[in-house]
Amino acid sequence: MDYKRLIIRGISYSQSQSGAYALLLEDEETNVKLPIVIGNFEAQSISLGLEKDLNPPRPLTHDLFAKFVISTNYKIESVIIYQIVDGVFFSHINFKENSTGQDLILDARTSDAVAMAVRFDAPIFTTKEVLSEAGILLELELPVTTEEDFDDPQTGSLHLLSMEELLKILDDAVRDEDFDAALEIQEEIKRRDKKIE
Repeated sequence: MDYKRLIIRGISYSQSQSGAYALLLEDEETNVKLPIVIGNFEAQSISLGLEKDLNPPRPLTHDLFAKFVISTNYKIESVIIYQIVDGVFFSHINFKENSTGQDLILDARTSDAVAMAVRFDAPIFTTKEVLSEAGILLELELPVTTEEDFDDPQTGSLHLLSMEELLKILDDAVRDEDFDAALEIQEEIKRRDKKIE
C-alpha cells in the first residue's frame, strides 16, 4: 500500500471541544494537514515526548510502556493511521524484535500511537484515503500577541524574567508535574536561544 509520511506540526487547545486538544499532522509532500482531536493527558505525553530534555520525576504511562518495549528487545518501526470511521482514527503500531526481526502489529488509539512514535523517533504514516477524507489544506499562522497576553501571569510575564529565573521556575514546574507550565517556559527559553543565534 502507498503510505504518506506525516510530520507533527503542533498541538493546540481545541476550540470546538472543551478539555480537548488538536494534534496537527502534515503530509510532508502535499502540506495537507490532518487534525486529530486528543485528550489532555495524551497531548501532554506527546509534548513531553517531543521535548527530549524534559524528564518528569516519575514516568508517564507512555514512558513506562516505552521502557517495557525496549526491555523485551523490541523497537517501534512505524505508526500507521490506516482508517477513519465516523470521525475516529484507527492506527497500528508496528514493532520489530531486534534479534529475530519478527514483526508485531498492535492496534492502538492514534493519540497513544503518536505518543509512542515520538519516544522512538519512529515515522508516522497514513493512507491516501484517510488524507482525502479528513485532511485539510490550510496555512499555519503564528499566534498574534496582544496586550492581554502580557497580563497573564503564567505566560505573558515570562519575557520579563531572567534566564536564571526561568530555569528555576522550569525546575519547580517539572518537580510539581505542572507540564503545561513547563512547556510554556521551555518555549520561552527556545525563543531566547533562537534570538541569540
